[in-house]
Amino acid sequence: MGTNVIAKSTLREFWQRYPDAQTPLEEWYDTLTKGEYFSFADVKSAFGSVDWVKGYMVFDIRGNHYRIIATARFERKTFWIKGVLTHEEYDSWTPE
Repeated sequence: MGTNVIAKSTLREFWQRYPDAQTPLEEWYDTLTKGEYFSFADVKSAFGSVDWVKGYMVFDIRGNHYRIIATARFERKTFWIKGVLTHEEYDSWTPE
């Protein structure tokens, strides 16, 4: 069945500013939408570089240059992208 990701437009907006992020963001999106995840442990199995930070999943993208901040409702098979940040932006990010 796969996983819903809301919203790919957030990724597109980011790679328009940082073109080198396009391929890794598309790969992340494709991997996520083709898989089924029932827990954070499942996500961690697919994405070894993901961390749990105060209720958010933080994915390292392109060798730690960028971060995707996301939340999930595993029972609905849906992920929400809360933001895509540069490494520098992530250093000053504070979870809501």
